[in-house]
Amino acid sequence: MAFFVRLMQRKSTIAFLMTLPLIILILVLVAYPAGFAVYISMLNRGMTKFVGLGNFEFLLGRHTFWMVVYQSCLFTFSAVFFKVIIGFVIAHFVHNIPTKGQRKWRGMLLVPWVIPPAMSTLAWRWLFDPSYSAFNWILEHLGLDRIYWLGETGWARFSVILVNVWFGAPFFMIMYLASLKSVPEQLYEAASIDGATWWQRTRYVTLPMMRNIIAITVLSSVIGTFASFNIVAVLTNGGPLGTTQVFATYAFGVGILGGNLPLGASVSLFMVPILAVAAIFILRGVMKRGSEA
Repeated sequence: MAFFVRLMQRKSTIAFLMTLPLIILILVLVAYPAGFAVYISMLNRGMTKFVGLGNFEFLLGRHTFWMVVYQSCLFTFSAVFFKVIIGFVIAHFVHNIPTKGQRKWRGMLLVPWVIPPAMSTLAWRWLFDPSYSAFNWILEHLGLDRIYWLGETGWARFSVILVNVWFGAPFFMIMYLASLKSVPEQLYEAASIDGATWWQRTRYVTLPMMRNIIAITVLSSVIGTFASFNIVAVLTNGGPLGTTQVFATYAFGVGILGGNLPLGASVSLFMVPILAVAAIFILRGVMKRGSEA
């Protein structure tokens, strides 16, 4: 009894008990589905026979799967790159606005991020429609030819990336803006006294102070973009001819529409090592800078 009382008085025990509900929730909602996905990925199509890594070997031998890998990586890294740049520029723009006007601009610029992705993507699909496209109407009035935005491979990929950037850039903006607010003004004043230019202040003051926030934001966006489903499914549904197919839509098509749940689970599980490598690479830099500080 005395041991139990001493155990309950420890801070570590109290901390564990306070986090226990969250641990149980994670196990129920994350660990169990992940484990079940691993289990069914090792079954045959009828889920009656254990085939080990047979589904993974089958996917590795298909050209379509490697095209999905290429397109997923292209979609993710292109979209995240432009979100980083646009978010950084807009954050600086809003940061330099007088305090009274910042709330209005923050509210307007956050609108794309707070609208449900499926709803906003439907609006973009109308903008890309070959017959009623507002973009094509503008091109025609400028004397240019119509563009089949979602019917040609290059333009379809461009359209998917554009919508993802439009949707995700406000998240980068608000994260960077919060980070900019935490940079001491004394550092900028000292740099100005030393004759530093705008670019030098950005390179040697702003970026070093923001790099951990930038890394965490990029990691969050890489994970979300790589597993994105709504934008591709609503805009192109993987077309034309599968040239905008990504992991999420391919897994849905194979597993749900095609009735092959084990193969669909195998497609989804291929995202894990790719995202793990990205997470390790980004978080290693964050931890290294944290230990140096």
